[in-house]
Amino acid sequence: MTTPVRPVVVIADKLADSAIAVLSGDFEVRTIDGTDIPTLHASLADADAVIVRSATRIDADAMAAAPRLKVVARAGVGLDNVDISTATSRGVMVVNAPTSNIVSAAEQAVALLLASARHTAQADASLKRGEWKRSKFTGVELAGKTVGVIGLGKIGQLFAARMAAFDTRLIAYDPYVQPARAAQLGINLVSLDDLLLKADFISIHLPKTPETVGLIGKAELDKVKPGVRIVNAARGGLIDEAALAEALSDGRVAGAGIDVFATEPCTDSPLFGLDNVVVTPHLGASTREAQDNAGLAVARSVKLALSGEFVPDAVNVQAGGLVAEEVRPLLPLAERLGRVFTAVSGGAAQSVTVEVRGEVVANDVTVLQLAATKGLFVDVAEQVTYVNAPLLAAERGVDVGLFTSGDSLDYHNKLTVRGALVDGRALTVSGTVTQGLKEIRKLTEIDGFDIEIDAEGPLLILRYHDRPGVVGLVGGALGDAGINIAAMQVARKEAGGEALMVVAADAEVSPELLSRLSSTVGATTATAVTLTD
Repeated sequence: MTTPVRPVVVIADKLADSAIAVLSGDFEVRTIDGTDIPTLHASLADADAVIVRSATRIDADAMAAAPRLKVVARAGVGLDNVDISTATSRGVMVVNAPTSNIVSAAEQAVALLLASARHTAQADASLKRGEWKRSKFTGVELAGKTVGVIGLGKIGQLFAARMAAFDTRLIAYDPYVQPARAAQLGINLVSLDDLLLKADFISIHLPKTPETVGLIGKAELDKVKPGVRIVNAARGGLIDEAALAEALSDGRVAGAGIDVFATEPCTDSPLFGLDNVVVTPHLGASTREAQDNAGLAVARSVKLALSGEFVPDAVNVQAGGLVAEEVRPLLPLAERLGRVFTAVSGGAAQSVTVEVRGEVVANDVTVLQLAATKGLFVDVAEQVTYVNAPLLAAERGVDVGLFTSGDSLDYHNKLTVRGALVDGRALTVSGTVTQGLKEIRKLTEIDGFDIEIDAEGPLLILRYHDRPGVVGLVGGALGDAGINIAAMQVARKEAGGEALMVVAADAEVSPELLSRLSSTVGATTATAVTLTD
């Protein structure tokens, strides 16, 4: 099989044209029917990324058919159709579009609540049958009522804000939200039992987890305020559908608006035969805007991932989340310091601390620890990514920690990878990013030797006994090999003692040339490493 000139992105489900346009310039884009398993597996054979929606499953078998796969992107929120555990173990990044449909989902919950309060769907069907029965469809107003919101995440907050415009009283249950934050939103936090007892309307906005499945069952529905109306436009299975049907039938629950079901597609449910229920086929994200947002979000994430950059929306990457602008320039430096550390150490580390100093520590710098961890293993293991780097460290028994300090005497911001090796030695590698007309990543120290050289391209690092003529020997040997020297730094702690030479070369130094140089110079250690993104 020939290797494609450009990375291959397989689109297995329908994606917005705007998202495909984002990818087409840099990647070979292939569109397939991901529900056809043989076609999917064949298409993944040389794929670097695959984008799905909800129809295509990327399971362990699919990933086994994709030896080059680096990223699985779900153009939506849920990830039920992606085997995240297998992806993580293989170093495959999994991304989604967590905020792409939040407005659409909140609006769908509002629509269902209003439809339930005013019998909109039932009245529509009746009139279209030629019936005029106004009195049969008398509803209730929202104004002055108590609306209970179960789950105050992004969507729950958007829903609550919209409900506030109807002059309602807002209460919410969410054990992970601080009362002060809820108060800022004009919401009173209560226990789940209190919410069930007091709410005239209840809307659920929770993720689907082992803790939330079946959260609203028969016992909870027995506690609700008589005449309550319940909406679920979040995830199927959060409400026991059979218990809800029973509560609707006996009148304790006056109405319900349901967009999601425990098993989907769902064409048969005890809820479907009830006149006081409005049901829709999982339309929470089914708006033109949400579809475009989801596609664009994952397309951008795929571009970042295939460029080796950090992806904020990666769900299986430790230290996920937005990376501050002040932190972002240090990410490549952290990885390169990890690579130099491994190259110079020549062996395994027992523990490593990633030390971050300077004003940058006012931000969350956890991602720098992750980037340095990736660098530690990128040259000694296959397909090392932000995803599996912590797993590789754990498997090898390397404890990687983080130390931060606002003090940095030498540079505006400084990174150091400091480690203890299994043979008892200690090693440090430091660097910084200088910012002027352009950002330049520099090595500033290796094992106590102060240097200043660009952390870029092929580097030759020699440690030897300080004496005259060594620079000439190295320059001559590289010249004989046709390798030009871009820069050179020599550092020593005292005359006649140990010295460290770092050479930035225009071409990589082969293992054979490195061996000859080491012998010629009488180096105690000789290392060659090429630093690229």
